[in-house]
Amino acid sequence: MYAAVSDFVADWQYEAGATEKVLAALTNESLAQPVSPNGRTLGGIAWHIVQTLTEMPHTAGFLATNELDEQPVPAEASVICETYRRLAQQVASAATANWTDDQLRDMIPMYGDSWPKCAVLSVLIRHQAHHRGQLTVLMRQAGLRVPGVYGPAREDWAEFGVSAPS
Repeated sequence: MYAAVSDFVADWQYEAGATEKVLAALTNESLAQPVSPNGRTLGGIAWHIVQTLTEMPHTAGFLATNELDEQPVPAEASVICETYRRLAQQVASAATANWTDDQLRDMIPMYGDSWPKCAVLSVLIRHQAHHRGQLTVLMRQAGLRVPGVYGPAREDWAEFGVSAPS
């Protein structure tokens, strides 16, 4: 958990950049790739990541509105990515503007429980990393190139002229 809002913002900038790279690799056709017959689609998971950028900060009280509440999954991958880019910047700005380091241990109501504010920031990061991992699996199933996030992806190794680790 975070002891300083600036530490969150530093992590957020990297993680948001990684998520943006993954979202930018989606195609309109790939949005329909299902997890399972009755599960979410790649587009549904991608949009869930984006919607969380207004829902969770609004629930936590550092963002005034939840502008994406009940908004359907866009049909265009570029809209998902562009909306994510805009809102990821908004999350960092709103956290910095509305919460101080001294407030990060303050408890707030979250989803029927009480969380310290620092936990909200930590969950924002982990939530998108979790779903970003789901996206990369579905991207492979949809035949898309997966961008490297925490290291090279299979295609990156080939471009380096070496075999990917097995």
